[in-house]
Amino acid sequence: MRVAAFLAALGLSTAAAQQAPAPASPPAAAPPAQADRQGLISPVPNFWDPKSRPEKPAGDLGPIRFLTSGDFPPFNFLDTGGRLTGFNVDLARAVCEELAAACTIQMRPFDELVQALSERRGDAIIAGLSVGPELRAKLDTSDVYLTTPGRFVAPKGSNLTATPEGLDLRWISVVAGTAHEAFVLDNFPRSRVVAYPNEAAARDALRDGTVDAHFGDAIGLSFWIAGEASHGCCAFRGEPYLDRGYFGEGFRIAVAKGNKRLKSALDYALQRLSENGTVAELYFRYFPLGYY
Repeated sequence: MRVAAFLAALGLSTAAAQQAPAPASPPAAAPPAQADRQGLISPVPNFWDPKSRPEKPAGDLGPIRFLTSGDFPPFNFLDTGGRLTGFNVDLARAVCEELAAACTIQMRPFDELVQALSERRGDAIIAGLSVGPELRAKLDTSDVYLTTPGRFVAPKGSNLTATPEGLDLRWISVVAGTAHEAFVLDNFPRSRVVAYPNEAAARDALRDGTVDAHFGDAIGLSFWIAGEASHGCCAFRGEPYLDRGYFGEGFRIAVAKGNKRLKSALDYALQRLSENGTVAELYFRYFPLGYY
């Protein structure tokens, strides 16, 4: 998918870059924010365990060959000039700079990335790859650097609170068969859940006043809120939800199974880039309306 098609799907133009019982286990909300290099509070959560301090790699790592795809905007995509760009691309370059390592970034079809890594045609995949149980046998991963939270959206000026109590007997739109539908059904048992066949229909139901709130993918919703399709109707409500059982383990860099040295080096670089504010800077470069 090219950039224009992606933005159009979100309702953006190419110029816009748009009394309920509590659940048995409270939904996971975002971890505390972190300080950036100017000492300001960053809106990107700090995912790093303060007790875990990856060591700076000793010696020369040699060149790192990153593999990515070109069809996952705004993380990795071809710009209007045909150049490979995106959050993941710039993050890979920042990692190499932090490690003082030579760096190449190869673009391949998404379905071929794991095979290319296994055949040693690359060293690391940075492409939004979801590493589940099947791939765990083939790959190791860095620690997480961004997540894909779920969030509620409600009309501007609404006095709703995005809690089970605040949405008691309220109508919530979701997309049928998604993790977001399962999350709402499990954690908001007294809400009235309406499942739509796709994101556009579920979001339109909120915009048109058919439902009181919508719950979905925070990344896509950040572009929809800022884009033309929302008609400026709505805003995020409440905190982001990060429960891994519903929304996955987040964005990580994948390496070949057993490549502990590269994994350790990537963890070191990612933690440094998170602490010094680089991750936050890239986040707002590609996500002007933050989704956390």
